[in-house]
Amino acid sequence: MSVRVDCSNPAERAAGLRVAAAALRRGDLVVVPTDTVYGLAADAFAPQAVARLLAAKGRGRSMPSPVLVNSPADLDDLVENLPKVARELVTAFWPGALTVVARHKASLTWDLGDTSGTVALRMPDHPLALDLLKATGPLAVSSANLTGHASPQDCDAAQSMLADTVAVYLDGGPTPAAVPSSIVDVTGQVPVLVRAGAISAQRLREIAPGLRES
Repeated sequence: MSVRVDCSNPAERAAGLRVAAAALRRGDLVVVPTDTVYGLAADAFAPQAVARLLAAKGRGRSMPSPVLVNSPADLDDLVENLPKVARELVTAFWPGALTVVARHKASLTWDLGDTSGTVALRMPDHPLALDLLKATGPLAVSSANLTGHASPQDCDAAQSMLADTVAVYLDGGPTPAAVPSSIVDVTGQVPVLVRAGAISAQRLREIAPGLRES
């Protein structure tokens, strides 16, 4: 049976964050709002939990989960040789709707799917998500929907699709926008805009003039 927490109540919010963090440490799944849509979260370093996340969405390993972080400082623990332009983009747009695809450290003991040695990283601009990340560390987070369905902007929509595959639903009210994050791949010689989203190519080029579009 899932637990749903009304995070508009400060006391329930604090208790809900503790319950959600404990669930994630056990390898269970949690739904949490972000600055784009509601996300389905698992411990990024628990391969069975990540596999459970992909299965709950009806998604294969060929579509690995992104990872959300609490701070740009987390990049140094996760990424190998992050290019200068990537740090400049992160400084300009984090927290916010920018996802950066970089090469993760080979020493990391995680399995996010078939990533070919890369990881998609983002720091969300949402207080509830950031407080959860502060309690847990990096989380594998994908939109809280069944594959092929619309990404949810409220907890009701997420729960109607995912039901009891999720241990804890953190209800933070409607999310600000349904527009996904912009994804920039920084693993090559020049940054490449893989997906246009909330941040336009024009704005990204103010920081990374050499940005190419895929």
